Amino acid sequence: MHTYEHSVLLDRAKCTGCTTCLKHCPTEAIRIKEGHAVINDTRCIDCGECIRVCPHNAKKAVCDKLEDMKRFKYKIALPAPTLYGQFDNLEDVDYVLDGLIRIGFDDVFEVSKAAELVSAYTRLYLKTYGISKPVISSACPVVVRLIELRFPSLNDHIMHMLPPMEVAARLAKERAMERHPELKAEEIGVCFISPCPAKVSYVKNGFAEYKSFVDCVVSISDIYFKLINEMSQDNEIKSLSESGIIGIGWASSGGESSAIFNENYLAADGIENVIRVLDQVENGNIPSLEFIELNACPGGCVGGVMAMQNPFIAKARLQSLRRYLPVSQNFIDKDESYIPEGYLFNELPEYHPITRLSDNIVQSMRMMADIQSLRDTLPGIDCGACGAPSCRAFAEDVIRGKAEADGCRLLSKRKGETQ
Repeated sequence: MHTYEHSVLLDRAKCTGCTTCLKHCPTEAIRIKEGHAVINDTRCIDCGECIRVCPHNAKKAVCDKLEDMKRFKYKIALPAPTLYGQFDNLEDVDYVLDGLIRIGFDDVFEVSKAAELVSAYTRLYLKTYGISKPVISSACPVVVRLIELRFPSLNDHIMHMLPPMEVAARLAKERAMERHPELKAEEIGVCFISPCPAKVSYVKNGFAEYKSFVDCVVSISDIYFKLINEMSQDNEIKSLSESGIIGIGWASSGGESSAIFNENYLAADGIENVIRVLDQVENGNIPSLEFIELNACPGGCVGGVMAMQNPFIAKARLQSLRRYLPVSQNFIDKDESYIPEGYLFNELPEYHPITRLSDNIVQSMRMMADIQSLRDTLPGIDCGACGAPSCRAFAEDVIRGKAEADGCRLLSKRKGETQ
């Protein structure tokens, strides 16, 4: 059985068991046991929220290092558009792209270029007969995994379009093979420069039956200082950029939605807001929409925990940078009526929904009744002293056999006072 590899890990030595992460985890994947946090691998969606809120830096994102690319003869960088927002007073993205060549890459393929192509095919996708609407973007791997685990009834609404990172990786390798026929496929390495740990998990685990074309994922924070040392206004740079406003706009919340040229959309960012929207869609309590863009990170990809800059500063920089760019540099034939196979995936990953107590419906009903019965005896203040994020979660842990019934300290104290 395949073991899911996570990119968000705990540094136990730094953890004090303060419960901050416990309160913010969107899938209740964290418990406090023996004075330290414990992450449930089957529930974790690698959103990085625990990294964002931990006051002791006990949660960390684990990704590849730039040195891992040395095993490849030909190295290609895939910069996420968020990377451009990390630099002050940047007026031309070619300085960033040139800097990537200077630090050791042989070629650069912008993810923003692929984003413009994905946007064009998304417009075509929305016209497809029989798709479930509203269509939910599949660009954020956190959102896809969240739906699979917590909102499985919305599976049919997920757009079966590969994310721009994946499209860019495939196109980059194809271009390298065309330009350098002397190279073997295994000699070409593709490195995605990411603001987000979830992309690391996506590449490590693949996507259902689909294996990623990306070979390494390095964080923006790891590559930032190497890159900035090679970026200089005095350098003679080549014109390497092949994207425009639409592609770079994907770095911020609403950028993907605005590129479909359809006003009947919704864009939300931040994991709590994402969950609220999915709750409303699942309950049918949302206006009629064509498209929903959801980003787990606040502000969109600019808010990723592996980025360097404050997301609001990065977003402002990108808005300033876009003034110098064309709307788009990548188009599809207006008569094109089919989406190429290389842009689509067939199957979604299969996960065990976290709301499912048992595969046996009778057993599930009994457990639900037992959980509610125990929940009614608890204080209901969700203090976290038991090591679970809420009284409801503690009751479920007890019924599942993962916690002791006397674990509620407040209830035990009250019982002791009455005796």
